[in-house]
Amino acid sequence: MSALLEVDGVTVTLPVAGMQQPVLRDISFTLGQGEALGLVGESGSGKSMTARAIGRLLPPGAQCEGRISFDGDDVLAFDRNALRRYRTNGVAMIFQDPRASINPVRRVGDFLTEALCTNGGLKQDVANDRAADLLDAVGIDDPRRRMRQYPHQLSGGMLQRVMIAAALLIDPRLILADEPTTALDVTTQAEVMAILDTLRRERGVSMLFITHDLELAAAVCDRTAVMYAGSLVEEQRSLNLDSDPLHPYTAALVQARPDITFTHDRLLAIPGRPLSAFEAPAGCAFGPRCPHSEPACAEAVPPLLTVDTGRSRCRRLPQLRGTMGQKSAEWL
Repeated sequence: MSALLEVDGVTVTLPVAGMQQPVLRDISFTLGQGEALGLVGESGSGKSMTARAIGRLLPPGAQCEGRISFDGDDVLAFDRNALRRYRTNGVAMIFQDPRASINPVRRVGDFLTEALCTNGGLKQDVANDRAADLLDAVGIDDPRRRMRQYPHQLSGGMLQRVMIAAALLIDPRLILADEPTTALDVTTQAEVMAILDTLRRERGVSMLFITHDLELAAAVCDRTAVMYAGSLVEEQRSLNLDSDPLHPYTAALVQARPDITFTHDRLLAIPGRPLSAFEAPAGCAFGPRCPHSEPACAEAVPPLLTVDTGRSRCRRLPQLRGTMGQKSAEWL
C-alpha cells in the first residue's frame, strides 16, 4: 500500500511564558490510501496537536520542524494557494464539538454549500442537490428541510452528521477526525461511527481517527498509534493491542478498562498523572509511572524499536514482550 501521508520527525513547540515549549516530540508514521489509523492516549498527550499540524492549523507562534508529506508534496512548504488547494481538495477535518465549528447564525445549508460555491465554482442549486444527497447518506431525514434550519434546531448527533457530510462534500483523500463522537451518547456514537466508517470505505478515503476509546479505535481502524507526553510510544495492528501490547503504557490503558471477565475489588488504575511534553523527564516519559522501569530507563529517551507487529518506544520490550497484556495488581 502506497503512503498517502508521511509524518517524519515532527516536533512542535508553542510559546509559553516567553519560551518555546515542546508539545510534540519526534512524531513519525505513515498512512496509506484508504487506510484508517487510530491515535489514542490520555488528554494532553498531543493527539489533537498532531492532527492540527497535519492540517496546518497550528495556533499563532507555533513552530513546526520535521516533514509532513501528502502525496509526495511537502505540506509545511505550501504557499497560500497550495495550502488552500490542500484544504479544499486533499484533507478535511471533523472537529470534536460541532457547535463550536458551525456558525450559529447561518443556516445549515449555507454552511455546507459555501465551500462548494466559493472554492468549487458550483452553482447554488447544484451545490444544494449535492449537500442534500450527502445529508441523506449520513442518516439525516428530510435533508432539504434540515438545510433551512439553524444549528440550534438540530441535536448533537445530527450536527455531528452534518460535520461528516461537510467533510465528505469536498471529496477529500484524507479525513482528520478529532474525537468526533466525544459529546454523544453511546447509541448515537455507534450510529455516527458506523456511517463514517461505511462512507470512508465506499469512497476509499484515508482517516486519522483520534479517540480515547481503544475498543472504538480497534473497531474502525486498521492500525492504532498510542501517544504519551507528546511522543508516539507504540504503533501496531489494532487487533493486537489487547492481546500483545508493545509498551507498558498501552498495557496500562488496556488494563484500566472495566472487564466483565476479570473480578477485582476495584478498577485497575495507572498511578500518578499524565505529563505534557514539556514536563517529560530526560529519559522515558512514562518511566515515573511504570512498574517495569529500571534506572537505565531514566538515562535517555528510548528509540522506537521495530518488531514483527509494529513499533514500541520501550527499551525493555525484548524482556517484557508477551507479559504486559496480563492483568496485574501492580496497577492498583
